[in-house]
Amino acid sequence: MLKVGITGGIGSGKSTVCRLFALMGIPVYDADSRAKTLMTTNASLVKSVKKYFGADTYDKAGNLNRKLLGSRVFNDKEKLNLLNSLVHPVVQKDHEQWHRKQKNCPFTIKEAALLFESGSYKQLDLIITVTSPLELRIERAMKRDNATRKEVMARLKKQWTDAQRKKAADFIINNNEKGSLIQKVEVLYYFICFSYT
Repeated sequence: MLKVGITGGIGSGKSTVCRLFALMGIPVYDADSRAKTLMTTNASLVKSVKKYFGADTYDKAGNLNRKLLGSRVFNDKEKLNLLNSLVHPVVQKDHEQWHRKQKNCPFTIKEAALLFESGSYKQLDLIITVTSPLELRIERAMKRDNATRKEVMARLKKQWTDAQRKKAADFIINNNEKGSLIQKVEVLYYFICFSYT
C-alpha cells in the first residue's frame, strides 16, 4: 500500500485537503497532532524532553507546558533542532505502525507541516504540496490561530518556501480559492489510484 505525504506552508489548507481525501475513504495520519500526543504518552520521549529542556516543561499531572517549551526553543536553532531530533524518530515509528494497520484502501496519507524539513518525506512514496498565495495564507493563519501578522511571519520563516516545496513534490494542489478544491482533490485521488496502485 502506498504512503502519500501531504504538506504545505502555514495557512495553505493542507488539513482541508486531507479532510477531503478522508471523505473518499483514505486514512489520514496527522503527524503534528500525533507528535503532541506522543510528547505526553511516550515515556522515553518525555524523559528526553525533561532531560534536555527541564523537568518543569511538564506539570505534576504529566501535561506538557507547550508555551514554556516553545519559549526555550523557538528562537534557538540548536535547541529547536535538538527537540526535532528527539520527536521526529518517535513520530516516524508511530506512523509506520499506524500505516501497517490500515486495510482496504489504495493508499494512506501522512499530513505534516515539516515533511521536507524533518526528512520524513524520504519514507514516503509520493508527496503532495498544497499551495496558496502568501497573503491568503497569512490571513487564514491569523484568523485560525488568533495570531498577529508578526507571529505568523515568524512561523513562516521556520518553514520551507512554496517554491522549495513545489520543486521537491510529486504533485501540487493550488488552493487559491479559484475553481473547486473538491474537484482538484478528486482528480488527484483517481490519478494516484489508477497510475500508482
